[in-house]
Amino acid sequence: MRLPLARGLRTRLVVAFLLVAALSALITAALTFRQARGAILQRTQNAAVHDLRLQTDSLAPNLPAEPTDDDLRGLSRQLDRVGGARGWNTAVSRADGPPLGTASPVGTALGAAARKSNTTLYERTDRSDVPRLLIAMPVNYEARGGTSAAKPSGLVVYATFALGAEQADISALIAAAWAGAVPALAFAAVAALFAARRVLRPVRHLRTAAEKITSGALDTRLDVTGNDELAELTGTFNAMASSLERDDAELRRMEANARRFAADVSHELRTPLAAMAAVTDALDEDAHSGQLPPDTADAVLLISDETRKLSRMVEDLMEISRFDAGAAALHLDEVPLRTLLLKTLTLRGWNESGQVVTRLPDRDVRVRVDARRVDVVLANLIANALRHGTPPVTVEARVLDDSLVIDVADRGPGIPEDVLPYVFDRFYKADVARTRSEGSGLGLAIARENVRLHGGTLTAANSRDSGAVFTLSLPIATLREEQA
Repeated sequence: MRLPLARGLRTRLVVAFLLVAALSALITAALTFRQARGAILQRTQNAAVHDLRLQTDSLAPNLPAEPTDDDLRGLSRQLDRVGGARGWNTAVSRADGPPLGTASPVGTALGAAARKSNTTLYERTDRSDVPRLLIAMPVNYEARGGTSAAKPSGLVVYATFALGAEQADISALIAAAWAGAVPALAFAAVAALFAARRVLRPVRHLRTAAEKITSGALDTRLDVTGNDELAELTGTFNAMASSLERDDAELRRMEANARRFAADVSHELRTPLAAMAAVTDALDEDAHSGQLPPDTADAVLLISDETRKLSRMVEDLMEISRFDAGAAALHLDEVPLRTLLLKTLTLRGWNESGQVVTRLPDRDVRVRVDARRVDVVLANLIANALRHGTPPVTVEARVLDDSLVIDVADRGPGIPEDVLPYVFDRFYKADVARTRSEGSGLGLAIARENVRLHGGTLTAANSRDSGAVFTLSLPIATLREEQA
């Protein structure tokens, strides 16, 4: 079973704190145990060697110059009797003979080393459940009269005794270490939770403040307490929030000025353009009737065409300014879907030219929309399809489960992939070389804003075969089937 990884910062801090505390306690306990164990065993070993040397030096001089096996067994029995609380078992051997006595079998390595050495040797073994200490002590004879140093006798005394009491002391030491480690870890856990809470409190405040700024409350600030890194982070956050608030205020001011400028310019140009349009219309009649010289007629037609383009751009700018100011309002009315679509085509002569093909639902549907704004959307989409694509343009309307969908598709080359994300941007032109065109660059932006007013969506894509497809989607809540 796999346990989920700790993801919260609080959990990671607590776990890290506990791991450090546990590792520190473990290292301390291990070092303490090693030192205490070595001290216990060394003390026991030194005391045993001292006692064995004392008894051996007291009994060995009683042996004959050439002791027999019985003499050696007798010395072993005497040493066993004087062992007292040590409870050791001893054995005595000649230089090349086997140990004689009650001691456990002596390892060949220790025996060989003892016969060649003139110092006491020892080793600890764990051959049984209870560890044992094995001592190999050479026997030296004092010279007669004590005038020279002692000389080796060729005899070696072996003694073995259990270290059960020492093992019990060491086990008690281990148990005490564990008993102390558990409360230490519990205390470390409490300290870790307290430390994590103190560390994470400023982080939580920063997160809450960041969420407020994300929601638009740019005046959010935090109190700076302390002089640590978190206090510096809080101060940096406050400086960032102040900078964002200033930049946002400046951007809002510039945006409001730009909107006001566009609206004012459009409004000021509307009246003179209306007068110019009236004059150019009159001049158009004269130019078409042949009452003007050819060069003058061409100039008049050019000016008339440019005036109409300028008038359309001004109207689009005024419409965009109304959207930006939130002054655009819907005038909803229930109209049949078939009537809405056919009216758009009829007013512009598209249904008679054969350039537009319609596919409408079998049952008529009444839609509650602003007919003027939907007409603007459809007219713009169809006009763009005719201008940039290849006829015929297909207008297909269908009712899905939760919306009415109208697709406007052409058979042209489609929209380049790098242009698709920007087709609804204001004044965007796919071909930067074509700085002038029949459109103002605002048609699709106005169409999208009109759809948004209805709570719908307008998207652009390329069909699998060829051509571009613009999809208008209106919520089903605005629809109801026409009753017979």
